[in-house]
Amino acid sequence: MTHLSDDMKRCVELCLACYSTCTSTAMNHCLETGGEHVESHHFRLMMACAEICRTAAHFMLIDSDHHKHVCRECAEICGLCAADCERLGGMEHCVDICRKCTASCRKMAA
Repeated sequence: MTHLSDDMKRCVELCLACYSTCTSTAMNHCLETGGEHVESHHFRLMMACAEICRTAAHFMLIDSDHHKHVCRECAEICGLCAADCERLGGMEHCVDICRKCTASCRKMAA
């Protein structure tokens, strides 16, 4: 990651943390909690968030000119995921990392 700016390195780290957090939270907390936590809209949103975060990190790591487009979409999905996790409650860590990733990806998309 030596070729990346400090802001981009931070964004990659946040994207990977968000990927890990959303995947782990969905597969453990949500599946164990049940109810609204496993309804298709919420669960798919968490999986979409995890995947777009992983993809955004990948695009930045390979220094793709298209990372801005991917980061813009990542920011949008992470924001939606944060709001839905906050609505359901009990997922404060997921909400926090999604919001940090949203802010960082918006910066990369600018």
